[in-house]
Amino acid sequence: MIPLSSDTETKPSEAMRQAMARAEVGDEQKGQDPTVNKLLDRVCELLGKEAALFLPTGTMCNLVSIKAHTNPGEVIFADHMSHVLRAESGGSPLVSGIQVEAIPCKRGIFGAEHLEEAIARVRAVPYPYAPSPKLLCVEQTHNLGGGTVWKPEELGEVGGKAKELGLCVHMDGARLLNAVVASGVSAKEFAAFTDSVWIDFSKGLGAPMGAVLAGPKDFIERARLFKHMFGGAMRQAGIVAAACIYALDHNVKRLAQDHENARLLAGGLGNIPGIRLLTPQPETNMVFFEVPGFQKGVDAFLKGLKERGVVMSGLGSGVRAVTHMDVTRDDVLRAVGVVGEVLASA
Repeated sequence: MIPLSSDTETKPSEAMRQAMARAEVGDEQKGQDPTVNKLLDRVCELLGKEAALFLPTGTMCNLVSIKAHTNPGEVIFADHMSHVLRAESGGSPLVSGIQVEAIPCKRGIFGAEHLEEAIARVRAVPYPYAPSPKLLCVEQTHNLGGGTVWKPEELGEVGGKAKELGLCVHMDGARLLNAVVASGVSAKEFAAFTDSVWIDFSKGLGAPMGAVLAGPKDFIERARLFKHMFGGAMRQAGIVAAACIYALDHNVKRLAQDHENARLLAGGLGNIPGIRLLTPQPETNMVFFEVPGFQKGVDAFLKGLKERGVVMSGLGSGVRAVTHMDVTRDDVLRAVGVVGEVLASA
């Protein structure tokens, strides 16, 4: 089976498993796991932040961050297709008692004027009727925008406007290192505009789980309280942190191969009649397309792929394919052929 539905499908390599098996461990909850602490130091240096916190998942990073930044009744701002709004089961409004003001935009990227418009909508009625704006969330890379990359100048513009308007800035950096490899811009430069930022290790970096949230010391101490409250404190987590350290040492530069494979996939799909490419030139490792030439619909199309050994994911009326370390160039070429077979069968 060729797994193209998500880069979360990556499996730890044998070398990564060996690193996990050899990990020195302690009590993570008490701050006594040496491998976790080593990972936190590495991420602080990578992102240029003062302190960091190890969490089981990226979704928990967003949940904890929003809780730590806000008070009940306040408003956070995020683009209308952001992960925090579309793929976290409504967790932040439930846990933090906040409202979300969605920012309509293309490809997950918006400017200072869009943020100003969103704040104007919130403040359309006078005090005390309107909730208080508090936090801006950005996503790097942007998943449902097509794996798109925020440029530093774009982040600087919108981050500067957020500060001017009294907002904190939080970055969902699940695939931040994909952006780093694709752009040549350092993670520290991307993170410079944020009050908090996290990176995920369980996607293209190949670790089985784990994410690290970084920011100022006082923010991280507050986040630690909510991590514990939400059940995120761990014991001998160094076994997992060792996989994350291995990923930083060995799996970052190779993300370029995934990006190349995504371009190869897009190029191949673009030559098939009945395909409408939504990302004809992928910026990172995601390819989005529609199949108007397949009358039976997306679900039947995906079923036809799976029957022939290729797995992709459906998103509304479209399809997403994600390249990663467990997908080779030959796999991509085979997947293109299978898509052609399925369309021909209709």
